Amino acid sequence: MLRWKPDITGDEKPPEPDAGAGPIPDPYILFLLGLGAVVLLVSWAPVGLKRVPLTLAILCVAIGVAVFSTGLLAFDPDPRTWDTATERLTELVVIIALMGAGLKLDRPVGWRRWSTTWRLLAVAMPLTIAATAWLGWAGLGFSLAMALLFGAAMAPTDPVLAADVQVGPPGSGEEGEVRFGLTSEAGLNDALAFPFVHLAVLAAAGGLAAQGGLVEWFTVKVGWKLLAGLGAGWLIGRVLGYLLFRSRRGLSRFGDGLIALAATLIAYTLTELIHGYGFLAVFVCAVTIRASERDHDFHQEMHDFSDQIERLLMMLLLVLFGGALANGLLSSLSWTDALIGLAVVFVVRPLAGLIAMAGSGQPWRERLLLAFLGIRGVGSVYYVAWGLNHGDFGDSERLWAVLGFIVLVSIIVHGVTAAPLLARLARRRGSFPAAAAPANAPASKDGD
Repeated sequence: MLRWKPDITGDEKPPEPDAGAGPIPDPYILFLLGLGAVVLLVSWAPVGLKRVPLTLAILCVAIGVAVFSTGLLAFDPDPRTWDTATERLTELVVIIALMGAGLKLDRPVGWRRWSTTWRLLAVAMPLTIAATAWLGWAGLGFSLAMALLFGAAMAPTDPVLAADVQVGPPGSGEEGEVRFGLTSEAGLNDALAFPFVHLAVLAAAGGLAAQGGLVEWFTVKVGWKLLAGLGAGWLIGRVLGYLLFRSRRGLSRFGDGLIALAATLIAYTLTELIHGYGFLAVFVCAVTIRASERDHDFHQEMHDFSDQIERLLMMLLLVLFGGALANGLLSSLSWTDALIGLAVVFVVRPLAGLIAMAGSGQPWRERLLLAFLGIRGVGSVYYVAWGLNHGDFGDSERLWAVLGFIVLVSIIVHGVTAAPLLARLARRRGSFPAAAAPANAPASKDGD
C-alpha cells in the first residue's frame, strides 16, 4: 500500500535544504524503523496488554494515526488510492489467517458437532447481507449494486481480527462453543460471501435484468466455484496430510512451520487456477490436514508459524489503516452514515445471530456472545477493494468512509469487551474459557 516517490528525476539535482532545517529523514529508513517497532509489538505487546482494556489491534491503529499525523512520512496509505495493493495485501493476510484457523480446530467435522457453524452460515450471514444491503440502499442512498457490495462485505466475521475470540492452539483444549462457533464461522463465511460480491458486480454491469446473467451467476459463481473450492481444498489437504504424517518417510520429521505457508499458497493458487474459491480451499485444506493425524505435535509448529506471520501482517495493515484514518478516510462520513454503521455492528449482526441460534439449546449467554462478537475487519476491506476493482460502482468515497468507520468501531468495541465477556462466561461455567464443549467429541455411528 506504499508508493515511493523519488526525490530526483532525470538529471535534476535535489533541492538544497534550509540551513536551519536540519537533516531530512530518509522515508525508507523511517519505514524500516516503523516495521521494527511493529515486530516488537507483535512479540511483546500481547503480554503487557493482558491487564489493560486494550488490544494489540487498537494500539497499532493508534500508532498509525499518531505517526501519520506528524507528516514525517511522505505517502498516504489511503485504500481509495492504493486499491489494487489493498486488495492483494488484505487477500494475503486473510488466507494465512484461514490456514491458522483450520489448523487449530480440535473438533472433527460433523453435522451436529458443527451445528453452531451451520446455523451462523445458513441463517445469520444471509440475514446480515440482506439487512445491511437494505440499510445501504434505503438509508445511505447507495445504488442497488453498491448496496449489495456493502451487504456482502459486512457479512463475514473476520478471521484476522477475531483471533482474540477464537479457539486456542491445536490440542490446547480452549474450544468452548462460543470460541469454536466464531472460529469455524470465520473460516467459512469469507468464501460464502464471495457469491454475493459477484452478484454486486453483476448488478453494477446491469446484468440482473438479463436471465443469462443470473443463470451464469448461480451455476458458476455459486455452484462451480464453491464445489471447486471445497473439492480442491480437500484433495490438497489429503495429499499434504499423507506426505506429512502417513507416508513411509513422514515428511513432518524433516519440515518446519514453513509448510503451513506452503500449504496456504498451494491450496489458494491451484484453486484459483481452476476458478474456484481459494478462501474456501485454504480453510478446508487446513481442516483436512489436521484430520489426517489429529494429535500430532507438528500441527502446533505449523500453527505457531502461521500465527506469527498473520500477526505481523495484520499489525502492519492496522498501522496503515490508522494512517488512512489520519489522512481523511472518514472525511466524507455524515451522521447518517455513522448511525447506520453503528446499526450494522450493534443491531444487524446481533439480531441475525440470535435468530440463527434460536432453538439451538445453547445457554442464553452463549447465544448472546455468538451474536455480538461478529467482528468486522480485514475481510470486509478485501471484499470492498475486490468489488471496486472488478466492477463499475461509481464514486466509492462514501462507501470507504462507512466501511472504515465500521471496522474502527468493531476494533475498539469488540477488542475492549471480548476478553472480559469470555472470561466472565468461563467463570460462570466454572471452567477454562473454552471448556464448554469437548475438544474431540466422540463420533456417532452416522458420522455426526
